[in-house]
Amino acid sequence: MTLIDRNCLHCINVSTGLMSLLDRNCLHWMVIMVHIVIRKFKPSDFEAVKTIFQDGIQEHIIPSFIYAISQPVHITLTLCFCIVGYILSGESVGLALLAGASWIGLLLYCCYEFYAGYVRLKLSTDMQDITGYYIRNPDNGFWVAEAQVNGRPLVVGMVAVEAQNLPNSDGQKYGHLYRMNVSSECRHTGIGSRLGKVAVDFCKERGFSKVVLETSSTQRPAVILYNKMGFKLVQIHTQSEAPWWIIWLIRVTILKMEKVF
Repeated sequence: MTLIDRNCLHCINVSTGLMSLLDRNCLHWMVIMVHIVIRKFKPSDFEAVKTIFQDGIQEHIIPSFIYAISQPVHITLTLCFCIVGYILSGESVGLALLAGASWIGLLLYCCYEFYAGYVRLKLSTDMQDITGYYIRNPDNGFWVAEAQVNGRPLVVGMVAVEAQNLPNSDGQKYGHLYRMNVSSECRHTGIGSRLGKVAVDFCKERGFSKVVLETSSTQRPAVILYNKMGFKLVQIHTQSEAPWWIIWLIRVTILKMEKVF
């Protein structure tokens, strides 16, 4: 066999393997798309739900850091720290770079704490007892998206609704949408839209006046999804569980959106 023949055979094998991998991935998505069921949360779902929630929130740490460090104010401050470090250290380039790197490290920590701190807080409050907080209250709800993959059930998404009293009204309630998360492997398949529809339909059935949600400005795919679902931006603010200085440093804003019935 000549060298050209061997190379051709290698290319065929690589192409065959790639096509086989693509076929398996396509089959995986087809299975997920066909066998998705949206149902109420069960206690046995907790570990899967916890993992999806943690991963879905903390995946925004790096994108938010990149956004923060690219802002003109932080570029300027980083250069200032480098210059001050260079002067105070007796013109040491190494210490100048260390001063700039320390500032960048602080920004990364702030981005981490903003999202990881949110996860810690929610896992110690409503997510700690999903059944008691959501399922036992008829005005609240918690649903999961379950896929049948190779004959086995797999939780791939979730969404929750909490009833809240409408201010200055005679007992009128509205729904607050929480915990909208889809596993990263199963996005762009319509699961998020289906979960959102279940939550919105639940609010209509309970006679709520509207559905309200909040998301951060760095979660662009979520904002696009909510816009497609008919939610409108009604407020931009910086109020959060995180300290104000972290909010200021990472340059993030909170978007409040609502859908009125």
